[in-house]
Amino acid sequence: MKNLLKSFSLFLVLIFIACKETSKKEQVTHSQVKTAEKVYHIPDSWIQKRVNAAKHRLNATKAGQVLWNAMEAHGGLETWYANGYFSMRFNYQPLNGKGIRDSYQTIDTWSNKARHNSVEDPTSVFGWDGKEAWVKAKDSTSFKYDTQFWALTPLYFSGQPFVLDGEGVNLELLPEVVFKGDLHKVIKATYDAGVGSAPDDYYILYVNAKTNLVDAFKYIVSYPQYFPNGGHAPEKTTVTQGIINVGGLNLATGFKTYWSSKENPDGLGEYITKIDVSDISFSPTVEDNFFSKPEGAEVLNK
Repeated sequence: MKNLLKSFSLFLVLIFIACKETSKKEQVTHSQVKTAEKVYHIPDSWIQKRVNAAKHRLNATKAGQVLWNAMEAHGGLETWYANGYFSMRFNYQPLNGKGIRDSYQTIDTWSNKARHNSVEDPTSVFGWDGKEAWVKAKDSTSFKYDTQFWALTPLYFSGQPFVLDGEGVNLELLPEVVFKGDLHKVIKATYDAGVGSAPDDYYILYVNAKTNLVDAFKYIVSYPQYFPNGGHAPEKTTVTQGIINVGGLNLATGFKTYWSSKENPDGLGEYITKIDVSDISFSPTVEDNFFSKPEGAEVLNK
């Protein structure tokens, strides 16, 4: 009986120690998670202030209300900024085989900084640090396109409708249309002079009247490097091909782009570009100076 009592007591001691160790591990894990969540360099108070300002400004007009409701349907502007750094593979594939642009990229959605690396050669990189566009590649064949223009362009596909929240964006409510069999609310976004690298650009969003999701958008390219004497490329219409929820946000997994055409059904002319979006993720941290020009890189916008 004495030996049985000793064994039982030892058993209780071992359970007690194990429970303390488990509790300690849980506390450490919980602490580590909390620390990781706080790594993102934008304070919650800044995010809340920006979101509240956007909410107040947008809900003051009918066009703005449509945009705000679209942001809410896609997961919310606060989530967009609070999630941290946005990463994806964006594979832009013109059907004529010319100008294919396929890269992994990470974007600071708060300040519109970006860093891309080639899918084929991860050592070939380019980016935008907020002031300078830069590129570092093994040779001229690494990126057969204008990397300065492309540094932030994919964000204006995958970041809709959140990328239209800022100052200097003007919204106009257009007549509703039936698109792909569903009623859509339509808003046009233009920019004040001097806003961004192509202030003459515009976007026309088709917001599904039932879901409030952005099902398509029309746009033009007026990038001054392409059109030094003014003007722009013909209007295109980009149609969302799928939605995935990542980090609480409803984001597109692909697009199809057409020339816009008033004569064709749904305003869609020739199908010209297929876009696949994959490897979508958010991270609370990146390496120090991640968006800055690396040693040996060429500055493009001198």
